[in-house]
Amino acid sequence: MRAMKIPNIAVGALVVSFAILGAIALPFSVYIWQWTHLVVVLLVGFVLNAAGVLGAGDAKFAAAAAPFILLGDLTLLAWIFIACVITGFITHRIAMYSPLRRLVPDWESWTSGRRFPMGLPLGMTLVFYLVFALIQR
Repeated sequence: MRAMKIPNIAVGALVVSFAILGAIALPFSVYIWQWTHLVVVLLVGFVLNAAGVLGAGDAKFAAAAAPFILLGDLTLLAWIFIACVITGFITHRIAMYSPLRRLVPDWESWTSGRRFPMGLPLGMTLVFYLVFALIQR
């Protein structure tokens, strides 16, 4: 939110973490299949970015997170994402107009107009999805 950008190192770390953890935790056939999610989401992200729908960092982050998501969980993921977008937006706006803003006055997200840092709900979505997956299994 400080710079309204998702650093490439964060995206790379997410991919590397799946490469290692997925190889340990998943059957080989599932592990290989999950990598196709990264490719598909990256291609869709490129198209959406070119159309001006989302930022390049958001597209890269979504692609890097995609291998962690099971195809059968897309409905669950959608509900988590909706909740995180709403919660993230409200929380960000409350913080923007509260004394909390003084703690980090130079964040670009405070002065970016109508733009919203989607990295916040994207990250929240991945965390909550993984927690739900851990609890359910």
